[in-house]
Amino acid sequence: MNPLRRYPLIFNPKARGQRGQRTLRFLMDHATRFALYATGSSEEARDIAKGFADAGEPVVIAAGGDGTLNAVVQGLAGSKTALGILPAGTMNVFARELGIPFDDLTKAFDVIKEGRVREIDLFEANGTPFVQMAGVGFDAMVIEETTWESKKMLGPLAYLLAAVKVLGEKPPRMEVICSDGRREEGVAVLAGNGALYGGQFKLFHKADNQDRMLDVLIFKEAGYKLVLDSLRGLALGNMEVGNTVSYLQSPSIRVLADREVPVQVDGELSGRALEVIIGDENPDSLRVIAPEEPKGSRFVEVVKSIVTWPKKKPLEQRV
Repeated sequence: MNPLRRYPLIFNPKARGQRGQRTLRFLMDHATRFALYATGSSEEARDIAKGFADAGEPVVIAAGGDGTLNAVVQGLAGSKTALGILPAGTMNVFARELGIPFDDLTKAFDVIKEGRVREIDLFEANGTPFVQMAGVGFDAMVIEETTWESKKMLGPLAYLLAAVKVLGEKPPRMEVICSDGRREEGVAVLAGNGALYGGQFKLFHKADNQDRMLDVLIFKEAGYKLVLDSLRGLALGNMEVGNTVSYLQSPSIRVLADREVPVQVDGELSGRALEVIIGDENPDSLRVIAPEEPKGSRFVEVVKSIVTWPKKKPLEQRV
């Protein structure tokens, strides 16, 4: 790749907070390296990305959080254009999944300049592409309940308050049908292409975003027992530790709900439906610029060691 090339870069100029300010300073400091395209909506970001893909642009950079990233992914879907990522949001789950530095834009840009391309599976939920995960039910309901105003005022606490509200409501009933005919019932469904969910926690411990398979979690019941089992599973990196969650793998699933339920892809609400088709027997691939070796999460290892600490032998019993 030409080290002096100008990369098309799509970003949200309305990003707030310290991360948003740092990102704008970085873009201004490196303005000669980018052709900047500020967007006012996810639809505009998608259309700009698609225009570059249709024109045969080799690389398009998304600078922002998971919402901006997913919009650009939608525009690049089905093309040969590679996605470059400058993580500038709060979670940056997909960047973490790939091992892209999520707290240092200079190092993240170094990854793009190195130009190593990895092809990952690109699945869809009711026609909307996603790179990391999709959800039907509880987590999508939380996103739906969390207003922009509450996020601005409370930050991550806004999601927690919305979750408490949703937990008090009667959950929908769902049937999940796998492509091989397996059937499960539950109240919420998560389908992962990668391992991580909501930051650094390894929710889908068998996931591989190059195996053409979805990793699916089916939550059997609502309420606080589910919350406790989920927290324990997140800490241990294995959601199968309790009896309220089923874990399965399938290239595609069909979710039938007893009422219209919200659907989210990569953390963004994509609509409501009675029936949701997630995945494909022959998914597309997305070209992504990523490090040669993904980096592990030290934070998760520390949490795991704390949770499992009582099971370790005392020092005097070790040989």
